Amino acid sequence: MAAKRAEAAGLAGLRRELRRRAESAGQARPFGPALSRRGEVAVIAESKRRSPSAGVLGGVEPAEAARAYAAGGAAAMSVLTDGPFFGGSLEDLGAARGAMEIPVLRKDFVVDEVQIWEARAAGADAVLLIVRILDDVRLSGFLDLCRELRFASLVEVHDTGELERALAVGAPILGINNRDLDTLRTDRAVSLELGPRVPADRVVVSESGIAFPGEVDELGEAGVDAILVGEALMRAGGVRQAVAQLAGRSKRDRDRNAAHWRASAC
Repeated sequence: MAAKRAEAAGLAGLRRELRRRAESAGQARPFGPALSRRGEVAVIAESKRRSPSAGVLGGVEPAEAARAYAAGGAAAMSVLTDGPFFGGSLEDLGAARGAMEIPVLRKDFVVDEVQIWEARAAGADAVLLIVRILDDVRLSGFLDLCRELRFASLVEVHDTGELERALAVGAPILGINNRDLDTLRTDRAVSLELGPRVPADRVVVSESGIAFPGEVDELGEAGVDAILVGEALMRAGGVRQAVAQLAGRSKRDRDRNAAHWRASAC
């Protein structure tokens, strides 16, 4: 977080230009609706070069991964743009988005509104907001900014308290991270516990620790709308086939207010 605050501070001189570019960016690809497939768990397939917990991951470039993900049935793509710890960049995001037509999430540690302008200016269709690292004022303000820029936010939680905070500020897309960021241990039971507590008019995404079709089926039966999968795909020998094995799995639909998405640009 210290590195991210320094990175955001380094963008201070570009704030006005990034805001101008963000406000004039073309229409974002719909992220929330892409994850709301009736009767089917949607897949957000992730591209990341390395991670602190897993080390260096496969050698598939973001554009190549994007084409394979889309062909394999992914509903959206996530791109790690953090450089120091994950080896990513906004150039990776641009390359991925230009290679296919599905929406792209900028996955990074957002601590300042300048990073949201930067994400939209770079072509991101959605941005990750981690409840754990934001106070309520900042979280609410960032959500408002995303709405103003007419692109989506994936609001990430890990426990009941964080879920309650996310719901209180009206987050429409909830990401439940199965990984405990203190211990780095992963447990899908976190999604199975928190998912049913999310109102039916919100989208639920289960993140981390998902690799096999049976795991997707379990989450789908619990009413999870989408899964975010990274390491399992990046390590797979055949990326397209690996996505195809996880895509199209059935889910138990929750009653949903259709007007919710009609009223939302994201």
